[in-house]
Amino acid sequence: MRKSIQFASIVALVLTLACVTVNVYFPAAEVQHAADKIVEEVHGKQPEATTPEAAPKESMLRRMLEGISPFGGVAYAQVDINISTPNIRALKESMKQRFDSLRSLYDKGIIGETNDGLLSIRTLEGLDLKDKADANKLVKAENADRENLYMEIAKANDLPPDTVPQIKELFANSWRKDAKKGWWIQKGNGEWERKDS
Repeated sequence: MRKSIQFASIVALVLTLACVTVNVYFPAAEVQHAADKIVEEVHGKQPEATTPEAAPKESMLRRMLEGISPFGGVAYAQVDINISTPNIRALKESMKQRFDSLRSLYDKGIIGETNDGLLSIRTLEGLDLKDKADANKLVKAENADRENLYMEIAKANDLPPDTVPQIKELFANSWRKDAKKGWWIQKGNGEWERKDS
């Protein structure tokens, strides 16, 4: 009986070492890249061509274990963020069409990019009643599209709903990075500043 338990323990240890390890994580770098691409499209730029990234490097221990394992090695979860579903394409198109109207509001300092991936009205000074209503309507429509876009990206990529705040934060980085000089952006700590470059 004792030998059977020892044998079972050894077999379990060998099988554990021989198992394929799958590293699953929130694909922050890939989502950030997708966010950069979408923001550039919305702002009317052609996204830059990129080179494929190298696979993660394996540790020496993992390579040694792989060498003695009869079942193979490490499998890394490959992540290719899907940003071309019909819903995502429709949201991007809606945002592209709205951008020219928003650009003048950015230029006048009326609106700014928040640290959570949305737009905020900074001031309505100097606008008549109709222009104030138009600005509010544009910001409300843009924020609705952005919220839907973030949820659609999570849904299209089988990411849990609790990752939407992370997606919003990554998009906030892209919106602020692509903002023009003089546009208002909100820093991570909530303070507002005009972009200086």
